[in-house]
Amino acid sequence: MEQRVNEYGQAVGEPMPNWQSARAPGDQPITGRYCRLERVNVERHVDDLYEAYRAAPDARDWTYLSVGPFESRQAYLDCLTALAASPDPLHYAVIDLSTGKAVGTLALMRIDKANGVIEVGFIVFSRRLQKTPMATEAIFLLMRRAFDELGYRRFEWKCDALNAPSRSAAARFGFTFEGIFRQAVVYKGRNRDTAWFSIIDSEWPPLRAGFEEWLDEANFDAQGMQRRTLRDCISGQRGM
Repeated sequence: MEQRVNEYGQAVGEPMPNWQSARAPGDQPITGRYCRLERVNVERHVDDLYEAYRAAPDARDWTYLSVGPFESRQAYLDCLTALAASPDPLHYAVIDLSTGKAVGTLALMRIDKANGVIEVGFIVFSRRLQKTPMATEAIFLLMRRAFDELGYRRFEWKCDALNAPSRSAAARFGFTFEGIFRQAVVYKGRNRDTAWFSIIDSEWPPLRAGFEEWLDEANFDAQGMQRRTLRDCISGQRGM
């Protein structure tokens, strides 16, 4: 693509004369094939979530989170109460449609409507949710809302640069790695270098088709095992 220049010969970005601000996420639930996302509600969700998190054999799922682990229901109740009251991050509970129970949470955050930028983060998936179609669908549902319904042009994923599972998940979901912000955060008494990933709106259509192909019931056998990986579905839609 030829670089645009202004009247002074300076390189400038592509014009966006029709750009309008994106919209706020709102409180509407989002329902998929395997799960439903709904705003965190303390009364409805605290017992399901606390019980699901306690089922883990150890506390390693909390290592790269700014909160937890929680030694009592009251401690988790206090945390969930704060999450439910927050407009940004805007926290959602992931509801397993087969049981009606909450099995994890995640959030839309750093919501920048003016520039059309939004981030998915604060992902706290219990062992009942991890490595299931629900987990992938939960991320997809937020992507679809951000791009297709709310008009965002950039969808971000950030994590501790040492968090290998999170970095692997971002790559699997089709995010592009953008680099490391050194000494970006201090949490739990230690330094965090932050790895940045993104998807932009021009990349979304083949990604959406890849997710839809992977999540289709026909992609899973009678034992629930995938026939094609998400990476393969996305690569096929991208023509790679």
